[in-house]
Amino acid sequence: MNKFFLVLLITTPLALLAAYFHVSPLITFFLSALAIIPLSKYIGDATESLTAHTNAGLGGFLNATFGNAPELIVGLFALNAGLIEVVKASIIGSVLGNVLLVLGTAIFLGGIGKDHQKFNVIAAKAGGSMLLLAALALVVPAFFAIALPTSTPNALLVLSVIVAVVMILSYIAQLVFTLRTHKHLYNAVPAGQSKKEEPELSIIKSLAVLAAATIAVSFVSDTLVASIEPVVAYFGWTQLFIGIIIIAIVGNAAEHVSAIQAALRNHLDLTLSITIGSATQIVMFVAPLLVLASFVLGHPMNLVFSLFELVAFIFAIFVTNAVIDDGQSNWFEGVQLLAAYGILGVAFFLYT
Repeated sequence: MNKFFLVLLITTPLALLAAYFHVSPLITFFLSALAIIPLSKYIGDATESLTAHTNAGLGGFLNATFGNAPELIVGLFALNAGLIEVVKASIIGSVLGNVLLVLGTAIFLGGIGKDHQKFNVIAAKAGGSMLLLAALALVVPAFFAIALPTSTPNALLVLSVIVAVVMILSYIAQLVFTLRTHKHLYNAVPAGQSKKEEPELSIIKSLAVLAAATIAVSFVSDTLVASIEPVVAYFGWTQLFIGIIIIAIVGNAAEHVSAIQAALRNHLDLTLSITIGSATQIVMFVAPLLVLASFVLGHPMNLVFSLFELVAFIFAIFVTNAVIDDGQSNWFEGVQLLAAYGILGVAFFLYT
């Protein structure tokens, strides 16, 4: 299997060369998508090695950070091009992808052949409550715009900036909770495992692999996004569908691989730390950072999302919190999360 991923790495330079020589956007698109698969695998391997050196909380944080780097970079490029609605859609899509698609797949595959898998319910609920706070942060600007239809765009921008700052401060507080004051909640040893697994890579090698793979993913992601517009024009997709489904799935590839690997090894605490941690980081840190950066790039972005996006976002969070409420999971709960993602995916595909 390792040889397969090693061979698949050839798609990375091929994708970059295709973009450089202006090859067909269809070819560039599919080469870029394929290139992200092996790069994501190495991000997952390096993260697991770091986790073995540290703990699930720090490992999940590192994976979410490196996994979300392409989304932040893509968002900055899109903002610079004035594609604000695509950026907003990708933010919602990233959360839906993490808590429904990625977590659902991990719980489903990890639960096959097992009665259930256990995890630290206190740590899981802490992440779930942060997602509820994120929902409040995104709902308030939209309701403000609805309640005061005569409000000026400047008022919405001021509110969005204030909310963005509060979200970043809240995210920093969560980091203090998970990595310092309550880090013991994220150090649980999986059931049936008597001791910590030996890491495959040293800390220095793990960080080197993470950095190299993340840089490569960033370049390939930029190439992928650059080729999306002519491709979706060919297929007739909407910008909402592009941002929420396509860009989000590509951006979550690293988390998808890592979360599934962790679940298959009965590391549900790491799986939840990766998926919920990534979703939280996207909406509580990446999104506010993009709001602040949008002023520097000359295309100010507010936090007012469409009603359809907000409804999908809120229900996804409630479904996820229902699944993690009892501290254990089974394959059927994974199916439920995947079903929810499928329903929303079809709706966004048909939404025009």
